[in-house]
Amino acid sequence: QVQLVESGGGLVQAGGSLSLSCAASGSIFSVDVMSWYRQAPGKQRELVAAIKTSGQTVYMDPVKGRFTISRDNAKNTMYLQMRSLKPEDTAVYFCNADILAFGGSKYDDYWGQGTQVTVSS
Repeated sequence: QVQLVESGGGLVQAGGSLSLSCAASGSIFSVDVMSWYRQAPGKQRELVAAIKTSGQTVYMDPVKGRFTISRDNAKNTMYLQMRSLKPEDTAVYFCNADILAFGGSKYDDYWGQGTQVTVSS
């Protein structure tokens, strides 16, 4: 059984900072791409940032220069450092990972339960 658990959401004033963590646990053989998504009320879920095992990253334009994605491959953990937060960053943030479980034959897509980030103006 593989699971992803996010932590670190909360309420912050505009201009503030928050850090999110996502830990993958269970019968994991290998973790490939790890990603952060977010979903605001009434909107579709969107990719915020992604990071490969190599450390190569990609960001959506609205968060470039403000958010930093990183990972610790030894701990199967991913992080999202968010700075200069804006009210429009308010959303439920989900982590996502492509994971090969022990005994598996392919990478499967896993999601965390989500953590709320609220930025007040």
